[in-house]
Parts: sequence; structure tokens; C-alpha cells
Amino acid sequence: MSVAAAGDAGDVLLEARDVAMYFGKVAALAGVSLQVRKGEIHSVIGPNGAGKTVLMNCINGLYRPQKGDIFFKGRRINDLKPYQRAELGISRTFQKVEVFGGMTVLDNIRLGRHIHLKSGILSGAVYVGKTAREEIENRKFIEEEIIDLLEIEHIRHKPVGMLPYGLQKRVELGRALALQPELMILDEPLAGLNLEETEDMARFILDVNEDPRWNITCLLVEHDMGVVMDLSHRVLVLNFGIPIMDGTPQEVQRNPDVVQAYLGEEDLYATRR
Repeated sequence: MSVAAAGDAGDVLLEARDVAMYFGKVAALAGVSLQVRKGEIHSVIGPNGAGKTVLMNCINGLYRPQKGDIFFKGRRINDLKPYQRAELGISRTFQKVEVFGGMTVLDNIRLGRHIHLKSGILSGAVYVGKTAREEIENRKFIEEEIIDLLEIEHIRHKPVGMLPYGLQKRVELGRALALQPELMILDEPLAGLNLEETEDMARFILDVNEDPRWNITCLLVEHDMGVVMDLSHRVLVLNFGIPIMDGTPQEVQRNPDVVQAYLGEEDLYATRR
């Protein structure tokens, strides 16, 4: 399941420059810079309270940083709302599952297609022509690509609220994929999963990153260091909102400041085995 070290550096898809975010007098982020290149899985790690989710919220528009700039495909996006960033090609999963429990799996995933719907009110009301074609195309994409990839054909018509937590995580990932993003932000996608579910989710992430049909760049926040070191091309380490280093998994494992701040001797040994 391990990925090779990134070869071609590629083009910078996302860039954060000296981003700072304060809550009162507390600096959640203090001068954080990040470059995510096309085709990468770029992870962000750090202890609880390090500012990882705050950084993700700044990138997808839930927060607006007090200082610094965020660029996507060379465009400054500080002033864009979350839905506008989604239209540019940024999707997101959350630390805690955010699904509509009373809706079916299919309906939850369909919500991720909203930015691809171009039909007007009149054609939608009578469900003919362009609207009908859109519905057929979207259903085909969801059922033949997303449902098949995530292996959830058997639950497609079930209410999400009735499903085990691990399957709800897949549904949320499916909704993020339905947007057909260029960049997908994955905020602790393995949290709360058992070993088998963790292996499945890691495989799905690798598939959408490596398969040319998807070719999705991933920004991953995760505490499972074994998975981070196996999947990532690069890793940014935060500690109390301050960047310690940004490098390859091998460089991160060898950095004594990272060991002291986060990994610890036992965890570092485990990632090297």
C-alpha cells in the first residue's frame, strides 16, 4: 500500500502563504505556509490543538484568516465563500461525519453533484430535455463510478443514519467525490474506524489519487502515522499553530523536532518497521 516518493514535482495546485488565524489572543495558526502540487497526497500532522483543522477551514472557506493568502490554481481565494471554492474544484470531508441520516446513500451522494446541475427552473419542473439528460448522466456517474469504487452497491437505497459508522464515512467520501474535485480535503478520514475499515479507506484514497480516471490531489489530516507515512508524498508538521517542517515522510521521521513534538520514540520506531 506504500507509495513511491514523489517524482515529478508538478505544478502547485494549492498554496498557503504565511497564514495566521487568531481566536482572541490565542494563535491557532502562526505564519503557516504550504504548497500542494498536482497529483500529491500531502498530509498535515500534529498533536491535538496543533491547528490542523483550522488550516483546513481556512482553505475551504469556513474561516477567513486574519493574515496571509491562500491561492488555488494561482488565484487568490481569501474572499471566496465555501460554495465558490467548491465550484473551483475543492471538496471536503469532515473530522466528524456530516451526512443526512434520514436520506438514502444515493441521495446523500447526489448532493455532491449540485454544482454540475445546469438546468433551469422550468425544465426542472417538467423534467424533460436537458434536465432528464443531466439526471441520467449524473446517476450513471454516481452508480458506475462512485458506488462501484466504494463498494456500497448493497446499501445504496438504505438511510445513511441506519448504517454503521464506517459505512457512513464511505458515504461522506462518496459525496466529496461526486463533486469531481481537483483537490479533496480529507480531515481525519480514518478516525473511529477499525483495522479492516482503515485499510479499505486507505485503499480508496490511493485509488482516487493514482487512478487517471480520478487523478485527485489530496490534502490529508490524519493521526494514524503508519498510514500517513505509507500514503503521503509530503508531510507538513504543525505544533501549536507553528510549522515545524514540511518534507518527505522519510525526512519527517528523521527530524528530531518532530519526534520531540509529536511522534515520540515509540511511534517513530513503529513507522520505520
